[in-house]
Amino acid sequence: MVNKLNPRLTEPLEAQPLDIQGFEQPRELLDAIDEDLTSLLDLAQRPVVSASQFTRDQLLQLARLAARYETQPQMITRPLTGKILISAFYEPSTRTRLSFESAWHRLGGDIMSITDPASTGIAKGESLYDIGEMLNHYGDLVVLRDSDRNAVYEMLESLRIPIINGGNGTDEHPTQAMADIYALMKWRPSSFIPGCPDAPALRIGIIGVPGVMRTVRSLLVLLGLFSDAIAEVVIISDKAQPFSEDQQEELESAGLTLRVSDDLDKELPDLDVVYINTIAWVGDDYEELGSQYSLSQSSPLKKDAIILHPLARGRELPRELDDTPYNWYFAQARGAVFMRMALLSSIMKSFT
Repeated sequence: MVNKLNPRLTEPLEAQPLDIQGFEQPRELLDAIDEDLTSLLDLAQRPVVSASQFTRDQLLQLARLAARYETQPQMITRPLTGKILISAFYEPSTRTRLSFESAWHRLGGDIMSITDPASTGIAKGESLYDIGEMLNHYGDLVVLRDSDRNAVYEMLESLRIPIINGGNGTDEHPTQAMADIYALMKWRPSSFIPGCPDAPALRIGIIGVPGVMRTVRSLLVLLGLFSDAIAEVVIISDKAQPFSEDQQEELESAGLTLRVSDDLDKELPDLDVVYINTIAWVGDDYEELGSQYSLSQSSPLKKDAIILHPLARGRELPRELDDTPYNWYFAQARGAVFMRMALLSSIMKSFT
C-alpha cells in the first residue's frame, strides 16, 4: 500500500533546479584562464599515482578544461569512442568509482568494472603484478582503488597502459584533491588564477588527520602549489601530532603556513574554507577519527565561508546545512566528474 502521508509517493517528481553554488562559476573560469594545453601534453599516457606529480599550470588548465566540459556538454565529441576503461575497485566506493565511470562514458568510452577482489584471481593468490600484465591486453587505462597503499605501485610495475590511483589505503587520493581544488577555483577564482583582481589570502581549516587521511594528504600537496593565495591552513585535530613523518616539513617547504588546533568553534569565525572529514582507512577497515568535531547551523561559521567534504558523510555534517550557502560539498562532488573528464582526456590525449 502506498503511504499517502508522503506526497513524494503520490505526486509526479519534478526536476529540481541545479544548485546555485558551484554551477554558474565555471563560466568565470573559462573567461579567466587563457587556454594553453601545452602543459597537459606532459600527462599523455602517464600514470597518476600522487598529487605531487602535478604543476600549478597543469591544474589551472585541467580546471579550465573541466569548466568547458561542465558548461558546454553539447561540444563534447565523444573522443574516447572505442577505448576501454578498467575500473578496478578492490575497496568500497560510490563517488569515486561512479564519477570515473560517468566521466569515461561522457567521453564516449566503454567500461569493464571490478568491484570485488574475491571475483578475481586475487582470491586464488594471484599477484597485482600478474593482474597488471593481463590488463595490458584488455583495456586502455586502469583506475585502481585498494586498501593497500602499495597496491598501485605493484600493479604499475607490469602495466604498459596508464593507471590512475583511485585511493590507496592511507596514502593518497590525488583525483579527489583535484576535485577539491576545482571547487575552490569556482568559488573564488581570484584567489587562484593569475591576472584576476587581488583577493584576501584565504584561511583554510581542515578537520582531519593528514598523516592517515589520504584525501587530506593529497589536498595539502595541491594547496602547496597555491601557497601564495593562502594565509594559513589550520589543522583541527585532537591529536598532538596529526602529521606523518616529514609531512609537515615538506608542506611548509612548499610555502604553506600550518597550525594545529583542537578547538573547532574557536577557529570557525576566521575560516574562509572548512574542509571536514572524519573517515580514514586504517588497517583493514574504515575508522572514524575526530568524531567529536561536527558542524551545524549553530556553528559560528564566518558569514561567507564554504564547507567542503569528500563524502561519504556522517554525524559531522548534518543535512540541516544542505540548504545553506555554506554547502559547497555537493558542487564539489558534481565537479569531480568534469575534473576527471579533463584528466582522462589529457592522459588519452583526446581533447575535444
